[in-house]
Amino acid sequence: MKHQKKREAMKENDEFDYVIVGAGSAGCVLANRLSECGKYRICLLEAGGSDWHPMIHIPAGFVKTLINPKLNWMYVSEPSPGTNGRAIPAPRGKVLGGSSSINGMGFNRGQAMDFDVWAQKGNRGWSYDDILPYFCRFETYKSGGDLAYRGQNGEMTITDLDWRDPLCEAYIEGANSLGIPRNPDYNGKAQEGISYLQRTVNGRTRMSAAKAFLNPAKKRPNLKVITNAHVTRLTLRGKQVTGVSYHKGGVRGKHLHLKAEKEVIISGGAINTPQLLQLSGIGPASLLQQLGIDVQHDLPGVGENLRDHYATRLTASVEGVQTINDRAHGIKLLGEVAKYCIGQQSILKLGPTTVFCFWRSKPGLTNPDVQINFTPGTHQRGMQSTLEKKSGFTLATWQHRPESSGYVRSVTNNPFDKPEIQPNYLSDEEDQRVILDAAKLCRRLMQTDALKPFQVKETYPGNSIQKDNELLHSIRDIGQSIYHLMGTCRMGPINDPMAVVDDQLKVHGMDNLRVIDASIMPTMISANLNAGVLMIAEKGADLVLGKTPLTMSDLQNHIT
Repeated sequence: MKHQKKREAMKENDEFDYVIVGAGSAGCVLANRLSECGKYRICLLEAGGSDWHPMIHIPAGFVKTLINPKLNWMYVSEPSPGTNGRAIPAPRGKVLGGSSSINGMGFNRGQAMDFDVWAQKGNRGWSYDDILPYFCRFETYKSGGDLAYRGQNGEMTITDLDWRDPLCEAYIEGANSLGIPRNPDYNGKAQEGISYLQRTVNGRTRMSAAKAFLNPAKKRPNLKVITNAHVTRLTLRGKQVTGVSYHKGGVRGKHLHLKAEKEVIISGGAINTPQLLQLSGIGPASLLQQLGIDVQHDLPGVGENLRDHYATRLTASVEGVQTINDRAHGIKLLGEVAKYCIGQQSILKLGPTTVFCFWRSKPGLTNPDVQINFTPGTHQRGMQSTLEKKSGFTLATWQHRPESSGYVRSVTNNPFDKPEIQPNYLSDEEDQRVILDAAKLCRRLMQTDALKPFQVKETYPGNSIQKDNELLHSIRDIGQSIYHLMGTCRMGPINDPMAVVDDQLKVHGMDNLRVIDASIMPTMISANLNAGVLMIAEKGADLVLGKTPLTMSDLQNHIT
């Protein structure tokens, strides 16, 4: 009763110690870690609603969440030459858990070199050795793994995909014949190789950041979670951030304010975070003046350095084996539903892929620079929510560390207007070279002896496409985002004119303001981003609380 009264006392116009904007992967971790000591009053604001929708929790339901405007911001990039003038969907979660509630659930940390590069760019405390303990702290890896690299006592459950079928096994065997070794744990000592994927799934259900981190923390009387709260601006006193303004219930909702005694932490992601900063007068002065926004702090890097993984898909038909396509229609689909309900192997337990492959686009490279995802199924072109009826498989491939970059810019001073999103896919010539070589590698994988019994026939782009210019055109014509947008508030030292936050994740030139999400990544990591964002939030929480940096010895001592 006492706790209930305290909770009721924290009203929507109240004062808090920390206000967190955005209840995605980062925001959920921060809400948990900052509230667990009971010392501080925390408010977490989310523009979307609760995560009640069943399609969130059924792994295969991700295809429906991607097209649901109640769960997704439904962002679309600007057309560009790199996509043959096409606009590309850029889904972002608008719900508790953010994109962790609608993503493909693949769990991939990246390579050690990714984070060592961050440190080399002047970001102290962000080398691989520095951040490894934070990866380990939040996870419980069900398969155990090497405790020098894996966690066993965290909130986020990581499991190996238990799906096995002849087509997947033949694909892996074929990769082995090309010199690509099996790697039982690509999140362990080294990423290189091929294996069934690891994912944020526990049993039959998705493990979103909301489920793993936020739900256990909701009972704490010092944490208030407000949904359907669209933050419109930061409130400022000179260079000091004092709180936020937000609408409760959308455009026509009630206009409210919150005060933050210590800090406002923005965790809106690579699109919403720079937009909020720009709307608040923090960003490139020339842009803000064009929009009629008073310049509070000229910070040129806000919204710049946008990067994403652009993937092309090659598809093939097969014979003599059941694929997801065969199981997803008519009476067979009903059978899959029944099997899911009783805990048996079912396509409803699958996400968008089954096998991860990390390899090199050309000989002589030290580290993998491409990722290839294998799925024993195919979708209708441009319609990820609709499977084809004929048997087939898909190879989706992308460059790990693209150099092509773009921007996110507000187009009006109205916080409810969507910003301009321009990733400039494949604008860099080396990116073009890598994606071409990756597509050719996919073709070699299709043609291995191990897959011959299944009568593999390439259906897209098709055998008529052989010349490099033709293949690149097809890549531009069908490629899509893998939804790994990052970098728009990049971390860097004060002497970096385009850096937005320092290595403490504090916004340069501002007081009481941090950014903690994928937007702070200075360079792209060789991975799906969710694991990296969870790590950033773990470390970010310790930075906010002024804790001594975590070490692997700390974790191991805790376990014992």
